[in-house]
Amino acid sequence: MCGIIGAFGVKNAVELVIPGLTSLQHRGQESWGVLSYEGKDGERFHSHRARGFVGSEAETLSRVKGPVAIGHVRYGTSGGNNLRNAQPFFGETRFGGIGIAHNGNLINTEEIRDFHLQSGSIYQSTSDTEVFLHLLSQSKKETLRECLADSLQKVKGSFSLVVLTEGGTLIGVRDPRGFRPLSLAKKDGCYLLASETCVWNEIGAEFVREIEPGEMVVVTPHSLESSFPFKKEKHANCIFEQIYFARPDSLIDDLLVSSSRYRIGKILAKEAPVEADFVSPVPESGVASAEGFAKVSGLRLKRGLIRKRSYNARTFIQPSEALREDGARRKYCPDPGILSGKRVVFVDDSIVRGTTFRLLVEMAREAGATEVHLRIASPPFSHHCIYGIDTPSDEELLASKMDIEEIRKYLNADSLAFISLEGLHRAVGENNFPECSHFCNACFTGKYPVL
Repeated sequence: MCGIIGAFGVKNAVELVIPGLTSLQHRGQESWGVLSYEGKDGERFHSHRARGFVGSEAETLSRVKGPVAIGHVRYGTSGGNNLRNAQPFFGETRFGGIGIAHNGNLINTEEIRDFHLQSGSIYQSTSDTEVFLHLLSQSKKETLRECLADSLQKVKGSFSLVVLTEGGTLIGVRDPRGFRPLSLAKKDGCYLLASETCVWNEIGAEFVREIEPGEMVVVTPHSLESSFPFKKEKHANCIFEQIYFARPDSLIDDLLVSSSRYRIGKILAKEAPVEADFVSPVPESGVASAEGFAKVSGLRLKRGLIRKRSYNARTFIQPSEALREDGARRKYCPDPGILSGKRVVFVDDSIVRGTTFRLLVEMAREAGATEVHLRIASPPFSHHCIYGIDTPSDEELLASKMDIEEIRKYLNADSLAFISLEGLHRAVGENNFPECSHFCNACFTGKYPVL
């Protein structure tokens, strides 16, 4: 999924970019990086890339300086987990230096990349993001903006971008279907772009608006210009942002994520009631849905699972099964004082591979729970995502090879229910689904907007 940010117009932009990346850490934990533009004299561009969680070392802040900067936290969906795939990427072109950070996933990378390699081009990474730089540099259009728009019309898939150019221009772009989010804010006269609005609360910036699907915004010392250089397409905002990936306090596609999840829980309780002693969220992405479920069901909300503060990684985006299983054990701790002798309903956002839930049911029973019921705030995740979620094949997805009863038995739960697809879309404000939906739900239906 990745997280991106850009800042323009302050003395040292990286001082806003690095805290912003920390706010976006939930979107990527493999690597992070920043790129700044200082000026035309001496070292124009400065960069720092590292593996793991975002750091704010004094040396980085002092070296990566300048009034314009972009940043990236990586969750790899294309290319291996190594430092050469860390972003932002940088290249020299006929327009001077260009830096780019990308959130999304391209589905025609290999086709473009192979053509370039056969033509003698050299790639320095295995990431799909590097394709943008090659396409831009080879475009025959006159201006940089025209070349960027021209290059983006040659790719298929999802992209939200922040671009840093020679001279210190900051550009933000969102693909015509709006798969991935991007928003605009201001702070002390400085324009900022970021994947989620939660960033603005933490750095004290004023939210201006979301970047619209198909929009390109260009920030210069004199103006902020908006254009729509792409063919208009039917919107396909990622519905999984509302379910899991985005932070609850973010506004995405005019929806406050925590409210979406609360409404999902309420509808889920109406669709799949259960007799139990209390409702327990699977923290943290299951909290709002559990609150909604408890509200409608009339059951008390208790924390039967404790999330350990010492563990910050998201188990869903761990790169291997062994790490996900180990992460789940280190991440959660059942509370025997609450669970012992009780019938519990666990509410969580989704079941993807099933690793976490199987362990949670086991741990709850070991803590003394007499019944463990599972209620899931999304339909069965049965198809791999090609637009940015790391599920490489359908075979990894539990719902692609088992029906609901088989999943229940595999997880050793007393009951299992998922929200219906129609219920999910009602929760995000689409009462006339499927006639007029503006969300991508391919992970549940297999109906991909772009192939």
